[in-house]
Amino acid sequence: MVETDGWLAPETPEDAREQYESLGATAQVVTREVAKAMSFDREEYSERVTDEVVETARDALFASLLEVHDGSREAFEERHEGFDGEVEVLGSENVDRVVWHTFDGEAIAATYQNEPEAARGTLRRQAFGRLYRDVL
Repeated sequence: MVETDGWLAPETPEDAREQYESLGATAQVVTREVAKAMSFDREEYSERVTDEVVETARDALFASLLEVHDGSREAFEERHEGFDGEVEVLGSENVDRVVWHTFDGEAIAATYQNEPEAARGTLRRQAFGRLYRDVL
């Protein structure tokens, strides 16, 4: 059985850019609310909350929403048996579970034995860095 977590699954670089851009306003709101919770006054906010900070928030939001499939090693291998693109697997071959994400003809996967949430988080960060960063 394969479980799916997350909902962001762009199929093309254009889809990815569009979905990434749509998170800009959300990233600004999140950043502003975090700064407010940290009691930044107007001057400190202007000084510390730069475009780079908001962009980092958007990167993190995008990555955290990526669709991730989680299943047994056998389920992963079945799914990618006929896959024509490149599949990069991170982790040990000696564990039972795999999480994976596919984008634009490429797939990245990470193996794990326990801690599915940690594996999903790691995979999302790796997927963002390896599959999306250059596109976005």
